[in-house]
Amino acid sequence: MTDGSTDLNSPAQLAGKHVLVLNWRDIKHSQAGGAEQYMHEISRRWVNNGVRVTWFTGRDTGQSAEETLDGIRILRGGGALSIYGQAALRLLRTNGQFDAVVDCQNGIPFFSPLFLRGEIPIVQLVHHVHQEQFRTRFSPPMAAVGRFLESSGAKTVYGQRAIVAVSPSTRMELRKLGFGGPIHVVPNGTIDIPPTVAARAAEPTIAVVSRLVPHKRLDLLLGQFAVAARRLPNLRMDIVGDGLERARLQQLAMDLGLDHAITFHGYQPNEVRDNLLSRAWMTATTSASEGWGCSVIEAAAWGVPCLALRVPGIRDSVVDGRTGWLVDHPTDFGSAMVDAVTELTEPEAAIIVSGECREWARCFTWDRTTMLLTGVLLEEAKMRRDGGDPRAFHSDLSTLVQFEVPAQFEVPDGIDFTAALRPTDEYALADGHVSIIMKGRDEFEAFAAMKKIGVATADIRSAGRSTLLAGPGSVFAPAEANDGQ
Repeated sequence: MTDGSTDLNSPAQLAGKHVLVLNWRDIKHSQAGGAEQYMHEISRRWVNNGVRVTWFTGRDTGQSAEETLDGIRILRGGGALSIYGQAALRLLRTNGQFDAVVDCQNGIPFFSPLFLRGEIPIVQLVHHVHQEQFRTRFSPPMAAVGRFLESSGAKTVYGQRAIVAVSPSTRMELRKLGFGGPIHVVPNGTIDIPPTVAARAAEPTIAVVSRLVPHKRLDLLLGQFAVAARRLPNLRMDIVGDGLERARLQQLAMDLGLDHAITFHGYQPNEVRDNLLSRAWMTATTSASEGWGCSVIEAAAWGVPCLALRVPGIRDSVVDGRTGWLVDHPTDFGSAMVDAVTELTEPEAAIIVSGECREWARCFTWDRTTMLLTGVLLEEAKMRRDGGDPRAFHSDLSTLVQFEVPAQFEVPDGIDFTAALRPTDEYALADGHVSIIMKGRDEFEAFAAMKKIGVATADIRSAGRSTLLAGPGSVFAPAEANDGQ
């Protein structure tokens, strides 16, 4: 199979360019997480394709002011809030020497359009919306400022510039805030898929890899685990990770009489974490919301399904009934846990769900993520260079187009896709069959694009959430076209 990194969106299209990344932390920051890994993985792939990449980021205790990591130049300065002023000064001093900018918004935007020439393509990257977190973590005046900066302030400054969201859920949250410009979904990559899965633990075991912080709501998970444990006395849970909530959660486990069934492992090296994860029957999350479920997909790579609440981000990373189970109400979580364990007791069912999980995880590679973000940058650059109405790219619709290679083409690679595709589109080619996900176009527009390259007959239908996330070459693409976005 050939996957859709065409000349239109190959990272090599940026070779010789200088791309700036604005992010409040880099990968070596003591509080670095998934957002930092996301841009670091993409940045180092750009570097490997001849792109010059510079980061402006905050400076943690003990970090140097400048460092080169995987070929990426890191310039550090400022703390959690002062980084934004430091970055503004750096932007003014550089006088727009960059060819493109990825402006990572972690609640507070960098407002880079204020300090750069209008023709420089700027793409805003948003992992999740922080409106509720501002309300719960800051005083009312500070929370109001944060909510304004993330919504009205950002809409005013960035205008119609493109936004990248890591999931359909994040895109929906941005739409609720009134962002009207193009919003492209570019999901996270994940770990390399292990060649084999490990033998499961003898007793039904749930492995949870998580930071122990309030919005992950592990106290809710422990309470519902207690409900399930009353019906499944041999049920066990391993919790891997650390955070401010650890002491309280350990005390809660003791109060619930679960200290014999739940083990808090704390932070562990990758090898230990993966060993605990690989032997689990399933993982679980009761998080209030996420931009994307990184830990869910990492578990899926080991063939481990996930039981989760149907909340933003997590509902995107679990294919309900195939790679796990989504629960609508927290009070039903314990009984759903019993049902899931009971289902996984059947060896054949466990093998099927494990295979589905691993196939799902294979869809999310950092190479593909890099390709998709590259496409957004290239499309935004074209818009800045050639002009045009950015509202033409506003539609959140995506269309799945599938057809056999027409007879007039001697070989599949002879199809001139460049006449029909945008840099943000994806295609896959296998055994003379073509699958394309056309972003921002409805079925009629997709039909017109196919007619343009001489394809008269094609199966054209709306692409659903899982299809959009998994890509056109996935087994998840043809089966469900209308599962909602």
